[in-house]
Amino acid sequence: MAALQRKTGLGKGLGALLQDEMSVSSASSQKETADLGGAAAGSINFIKVEHIAVNPFQPRTDFDEEALQELSDSIKLQGLIQPITVRQVSKNQYQLISGERRLRASKLAGIVDIPAYVRTANDQQMLEMALIENIQRENLNAIEVALSFQRMIEECNLKQEELGDRVSKNRSTVTNYLRLLKLPPVIQAGIRDGQISMGHARALINVGEVDKQLYVFQEIIDKGLSVRMAEILVRNIQEQLKPKKNQDVGKQLDFQYQKIEDDLASRFSTRVRLNLKNSRGKGAIEIPFDSEDDLSRILELLDW
Repeated sequence: MAALQRKTGLGKGLGALLQDEMSVSSASSQKETADLGGAAAGSINFIKVEHIAVNPFQPRTDFDEEALQELSDSIKLQGLIQPITVRQVSKNQYQLISGERRLRASKLAGIVDIPAYVRTANDQQMLEMALIENIQRENLNAIEVALSFQRMIEECNLKQEELGDRVSKNRSTVTNYLRLLKLPPVIQAGIRDGQISMGHARALINVGEVDKQLYVFQEIIDKGLSVRMAEILVRNIQEQLKPKKNQDVGKQLDFQYQKIEDDLASRFSTRVRLNLKNSRGKGAIEIPFDSEDDLSRILELLDW
């Protein structure tokens, strides 16, 4: 306990906070870990970073190196304000439950020992706590969230409703994240790397065929399409797949004409139709508008 009195590396007033937390540790929790020769479960203690193993269930895979260095510099000046959470696995050996970013930054800062909550948890509890803790972070990308949801369902035996309750999200939100994992790997990587947003991804999910999903994905990147423009492009593609009036059932524009329609839809941010009159290519271009303002916008794009 004497180690808790140290002030080096602690933020102002943190020592008192740690002492307050220590006072709430139960006798039963202390008994559970007494034979391990370490800290009592439920307490906060200073633990050497070399005695802490990384959580094997950590769902987060990407750490911004610049942000990590900034946190490390802050820890050097102010100390680590928020303790990490660990479980004790043997004498003087701990396993990280949550706080890997803080642990990494502390190592960069040259911190020898670190304040940590000590908890008792089995593997499934550890997985669930780590997943929930990471899901609630704002900087976790959508694919990492989706993978975390999937792991909680598969490895923690949760239904979508139960998962929603655990992470304070409704079922439709959980479903939308899980649907991202049905997209082609290259699109998932684009979501992960910030090339497209969650809104773009939700539009892509509505495109049934993989080749068209990839086409729209590339259009979004190449032309910097907004979510609304991507939705219009997707809607245009879906319209093309429906039988057209004055055409035999199953007769559709070939891919060359589809691409022209898609390009025009992207340019004008509205559905564009090529109405072919005969096999010689005669026809008309139809650009619908919703209002006078919408017409003015289209005319400006046409340099009218």
